[in-house]
Amino acid sequence: MCEFKIIKKKDGSQILEDIVVLSYTDDNQLLFRDVLGAGDTLRSALILDVNTLNQTCIVFEHELVQPFMELMMHLESGKATSADIESFQKKLDKIKKSEIIS
Repeated sequence: MCEFKIIKKKDGSQILEDIVVLSYTDDNQLLFRDVLGAGDTLRSALILDVNTLNQTCIVFEHELVQPFMELMMHLESGKATSADIESFQKKLDKIKKSEIIS
């Protein structure tokens, strides 16, 4: 059985280990389950790399990931509204105006 160590892309820190299940919840949170079935989630994260040779999974966290995935799921199902798109656009505009991107 392949058990993964979960590593944050931002700083290289290990946040979980002995993970055998990686998936997303219905509300687009990244779900991890260990060999005993215990679970943990990251609210707004993407899987960037899964390496079975060194048994690592690199994850990227950002506040836009979850709302982006939600929008993509609505688009894929044909249920996206202009309000969904405008809501995501507002999140982008907020970041655009912040001091992070100058």
